[in-house]
Amino acid sequence: MDANLADALTVFTAVRGRLFGIAYRMLGSATEAEDLVQETWVRWQGTDRGAVQDPPAFLATTTTRLAINALQSARVRRETYIGPWLPEPVDTSQDPTLGAERAEALGFAVLTMLERLTPTERAAYVLREAFAYDYAQISEVVQLSEPAVRQLVSRARKHLAGERRREVGPGEQQRLLTAFLAAAKTGDLVQLERLFAEDVVSYSDGGGKVRASKFPVFGRLTVARFIHAFHTHFWQGVAETFTEVNGQPSVLLSKDGTTFAVISLVASERGIDQVLWMMNPDKLTVISRAA
Repeated sequence: MDANLADALTVFTAVRGRLFGIAYRMLGSATEAEDLVQETWVRWQGTDRGAVQDPPAFLATTTTRLAINALQSARVRRETYIGPWLPEPVDTSQDPTLGAERAEALGFAVLTMLERLTPTERAAYVLREAFAYDYAQISEVVQLSEPAVRQLVSRARKHLAGERRREVGPGEQQRLLTAFLAAAKTGDLVQLERLFAEDVVSYSDGGGKVRASKFPVFGRLTVARFIHAFHTHFWQGVAETFTEVNGQPSVLLSKDGTTFAVISLVASERGIDQVLWMMNPDKLTVISRAA
């Protein structure tokens, strides 16, 4: 490797975590984020680097713009996705904020809500709320005026605030997850109902690759009965590994050494609001590798 390319690699490696953090929050897919960061590296190699005054800003801008374009095509693909779509889980046990100033836009509840924003709104929100970019910097990245960027971020905040509940802390999340697993394995209807919020929803993402519910399941009693219905066979021979996924306590389920599901909860003071079953094998590659 020549000296110029070695220098380019040093600069890129120093900010790679941040670039992945931006790409992942934009796309909700670790696999696609890794591909996008690799594309940024390819472009960085072909750039006249001597003319770049602020390499980290240049690389972040390149990544964000690539992500905006990628998200537009990803949304077309997701229209034909089989069953509920959930973000691809990532291990945050070593990096709780995943390359960002804050862990914002990393939890499953927010990532799912971000899907309803336009790609540019999402970029502005992610850069502002997770990476603490000022409005002038975001303006340069998304190529809009500063007042327009302020409006984008404000609109995104209001949209999310209208749907978002105040989530419980990690300790309570862990308690609820442990209690949920115990009740789910025994099919304890009474205990499941106690743990659930009245309007709880269960989402199973199998992507058409494995057997999973193709529709969300709504309501305390219905979700409890749904989980009770498969408890006698689902948990046989299953090993559980507690870990931190997307900044929150989660559990990896495996059989014969192969991870086949990740379970996470979204919980508020009302109880468990969402049960998330990530079962699409294509989305478990990165988290399995980390485990």
